[in-house]
Amino acid sequence: MGQCAPSTEESNMELPSDDMQHIRRQQHQSPQQQQQRRGGPQQTTHQTRRRPRTTATLQSLVRVGSTMFKSVLVRDPESGKVTKTHKPTNQKAETYDHVHDAVNETLSARHSHHGEKNNNGGTLLNQVIPKTMTTTTTRTVGVVGLQNLGNTCFMNSSLQCLSHTIPLTDYFLGYDYRKEINHENFLGTKGELANAYAVLMKEMWLSKKKSLAPSSFKASLGHFAPQFAGYDQHDCQELLAFLLDGIHEDLNRVKKRPYIEDKDCDGTNDTSDSMDAWENYLKRNKSIVVDLFQGQLRNTMKCCNTKIQNADGSTGCGHRNVKFDSFMYLSLPMQDDCQTLDDCLELFCTVEHLTGANQWYCSKCKEHVDATKKFDLWMLPPILVVHLKRFRYNDYGARSKLNRKMNYPVCNWSLDKFIKSSENAHEMYDLYAVTNHYGNLGGGHYTASAMNRFDNQWYEFNDSTCTKVDQSRLGNDNAAYCLFYNRMEKMELENDEEKEDSFRRAAVRRQSVSKPELWPHMQNAAAKKKTKVDVRKSFRDFHKVSMMMLDQLDDTLIMEEEGSEGDMEKMNSNIEPLDDTLVEEQESEGVVEEKKGKEEENSNIEPLDDTLVAEQDSEAVVKEKKGKEEGSDKDTEKMNSNTEPSDDTLVAEQNSEGVVEEEEGKEEDNLNSNEAKEDSKHIG
Repeated sequence: MGQCAPSTEESNMELPSDDMQHIRRQQHQSPQQQQQRRGGPQQTTHQTRRRPRTTATLQSLVRVGSTMFKSVLVRDPESGKVTKTHKPTNQKAETYDHVHDAVNETLSARHSHHGEKNNNGGTLLNQVIPKTMTTTTTRTVGVVGLQNLGNTCFMNSSLQCLSHTIPLTDYFLGYDYRKEINHENFLGTKGELANAYAVLMKEMWLSKKKSLAPSSFKASLGHFAPQFAGYDQHDCQELLAFLLDGIHEDLNRVKKRPYIEDKDCDGTNDTSDSMDAWENYLKRNKSIVVDLFQGQLRNTMKCCNTKIQNADGSTGCGHRNVKFDSFMYLSLPMQDDCQTLDDCLELFCTVEHLTGANQWYCSKCKEHVDATKKFDLWMLPPILVVHLKRFRYNDYGARSKLNRKMNYPVCNWSLDKFIKSSENAHEMYDLYAVTNHYGNLGGGHYTASAMNRFDNQWYEFNDSTCTKVDQSRLGNDNAAYCLFYNRMEKMELENDEEKEDSFRRAAVRRQSVSKPELWPHMQNAAAKKKTKVDVRKSFRDFHKVSMMMLDQLDDTLIMEEEGSEGDMEKMNSNIEPLDDTLVEEQESEGVVEEKKGKEEENSNIEPLDDTLVAEQDSEAVVKEKKGKEEGSDKDTEKMNSNTEPSDDTLVAEQNSEGVVEEEEGKEEDNLNSNEAKEDSKHIG
């Protein structure tokens, strides 16, 4: 995969430490002092006046985009010096791996003294780099505390977990995210929330401070979410939900959202229905948040109308309604008997009975009836956020907390038994961050635990204090509240002698309507072999082509066995690939292309193919005549030789042509002999 070129806006690298100190001294000098030192008038531009003092420190990472670049060596014709530059290609990046490589390489150049490099000069994806990614103060990069501004521990713990979500941080540090800001979306903040979060991430990863005060970010957050404006304690999961949703709306790549009506499914074709639902979702929502955090649930509703008694003792009309809903995090219920995270998942997937005021409207019964509701995991995202419902309300509206130990996996969490989609089997997840809540509702406190991307060590973030902790402390406690998991995928090793399985953090693919091969549904090897979707077609168009071919096959069953195979090859060769360049008009395009394919099929059928049915009837008549009279062979040959091929535009008049041919044969028989007349009458 090629490299990506930096944008001209932020392509300057950080200056050496001596130059940095020199710049800081300049910032505190008066214009007269600077002019006296330089020996002339100062040339100040409008851009220089607006640049903040932290520009030299914070605007120093290269930013890459979705267009791939390749490295090219260029020789200066005057000096003969060879330099490396980047040349754009026509290839679009399908994952964010190039962003990760750019960020790792830049951070390594900034903070390491003798960093280990790969063959390309950059750090490997997920490579463990001990003792290299530390600053001159022996602080590991990314281990930065956040000062408590007054009951803001809920915000600090959430930000620490998001900061250690590597693909999300890479996006704001190394991707040209400003080009994806949606200024037209009234549901967003016109990019202000996304920009405030990006500035905070730059401070946490590019500065050399041990702790920061997230005052500017909190002010921006409170401006658009008044519930977080004050200094009251809040639920960190509520903050996470609002923040991720706000970032998504700010960076939604869909500028104009079409209206799409929900499709009611019956559960007979879940694979196709789930992909249709994902396609419709992408027509309205595409962002880095969707690429990272969005998964899919199967929601099944079943009628249990008590007025209808079945022979097996069950109730209901049998009507089922299946929908595939997207989710950003899993909120799992907890009970006193739940001891593991799998117990909570089983409780989440348990059948729920809806009665009384919670009855469901059955479209078949045309009334509200008792029903059952069941959630199943269908498709899981690269980053899986699990929220444990420790806080709950009783029947009187009072809120309480369930303080019990929960056993949750840290490595190799398998979700195979919960995933109902065969296309997403063998999912493995590793924990990388946790938000913890200690105490009760009145006097609780939030902290965070996260694994650093460079030294693979776990750290506890208690507001401004950062402490290294042992991994053995994780996995069984009564404080875990929100769990963050990375999806792991098996690596294909070049050395076949290595028997042990090796895993890496799964690649994050940019979701797009026009590229179904990048959808999570298509990443399983068995699914790729089974469906074989062309790159230019969506699953919907592929399905339409397949159904059209099946219809053609049904129409050709009346053909002769010898000619049917060749005729099918002709019709298949006339099928044109469907155009999917107009993503926003995909549904209407599919109808037009399907109609066009049928018209081309009809126009390309040769006259011989059109008259096969009529010839079958005439051949049957000839065989019958041969069996009764030997002299009729000569008459039959004359009759066939005098028959002209029918016009292919009169396909609908085949039956009438057969009658005309029989009448012509009668007239010829009358002219030849009396015996032929009797045979013709018998045939008529």
